[in-house]
Amino acid sequence: MKKNIKLKDGTYMPKLGQGTWYMGEDPKLREKEIEALQEGIRLGMTLLDTAEMYGEGRSEELVGEAIKIFPREDLFLVSKVYPHNAGRKNIFTSLKRSLERLDTPYLDLYLLHWRGSVPLSETIACMEEMKKEGLIKNWGVSNFDLEDMKELLSLPSGDACSVNQVLYHLGSRGIEYDLLPYLKEEDIALMAYCPLGHDKTKRRRIPEHPVVREVAEKHGITPLQLMLSFTLLEDSICSIPKASSLPHVKENAETLHLTLTEEDLLRLSEAFPAPRKSVPLDML
Repeated sequence: MKKNIKLKDGTYMPKLGQGTWYMGEDPKLREKEIEALQEGIRLGMTLLDTAEMYGEGRSEELVGEAIKIFPREDLFLVSKVYPHNAGRKNIFTSLKRSLERLDTPYLDLYLLHWRGSVPLSETIACMEEMKKEGLIKNWGVSNFDLEDMKELLSLPSGDACSVNQVLYHLGSRGIEYDLLPYLKEEDIALMAYCPLGHDKTKRRRIPEHPVVREVAEKHGITPLQLMLSFTLLEDSICSIPKASSLPHVKENAETLHLTLTEEDLLRLSEAFPAPRKSVPLDML
């Protein structure tokens, strides 16, 4: 399995990273979470995804503290701007605050967290300015469905979008019908969030499914490792599972070395079929 994805500008983005949603919000867990992020980096998961929304900046602060002991050039930092801050009036201030919390001079990737009322053309223009100023290396979007992406790419410099971050896991495969093929056609990478399920019911139901358990057992891995491995099959997909404990971090890192067979995929697809028609984008 490839360890990196080549973006449009030639930049390499790690295929497996670390999500940080809900991290940094409980002071009692701070040291444990920092330790987990640092261990993840040591194990090769050098992409860290955060957002100004996560804990209203506390997640960014946590990441900033965790990465201090590592060379900045070895990391791939991703953050996201609130839709209401994505216009010329606020976006530069939002980015400045994110950079301050992360204690870094630049982001490798800056995403519009979801679509809001600010015209996309305005956000694109600002993103391109920030690129020229060296404040961000690349920009992209999050939670954009097919029609949103088509509109984005029809606008001036919209085709500079390098990544779309969306919900994707074995039990939520709607993007495979039309969004993923379109992104591949346009050379836009997909970043999968919540690759282990996005609610307690699915996080329990999918790993307990007999087919998932059988395939995982065949490879000597856990059902959650199998789920994560599934999201990494496509060369153009990056996955960002969250892990706040050392055992979980190590489990995630090991998936980079896993390979599923065609028979495995057939069995998983029979148990969790991809839709045969367009469906609304799954979101939290």
